[in-house]
Amino acid sequence: MYARVARWEGADGEALRRSAENIKSQSGPPPGVPAKGFLMLIDPDSGRNLSIALFETEDDLRQGDEALNAMTPPENDGAGERTSVEKYEVAVDIRL
Repeated sequence: MYARVARWEGADGEALRRSAENIKSQSGPPPGVPAKGFLMLIDPDSGRNLSIALFETEDDLRQGDEALNAMTPPENDGAGERTSVEKYEVAVDIRL
């Protein structure tokens, strides 16, 4: 399993909450993103979030990364700016 972690900063707290609700209402990942899971961690007080997309294979990670990088972000309605993207191999995944 592989993870793509995008860090966002400078967001308005309510904009983070709206973004999270919008993502929850969607039926799955965007077209071209073969993700098997997604986590969004928000800190409304500091205006930061981490978006973690999970992929089954390294090829899926590359395809998803390309698709996500090619997307035009929504009009900045207080959602902040993406400050970094990192890729990892998932060594441990424990869900209780």
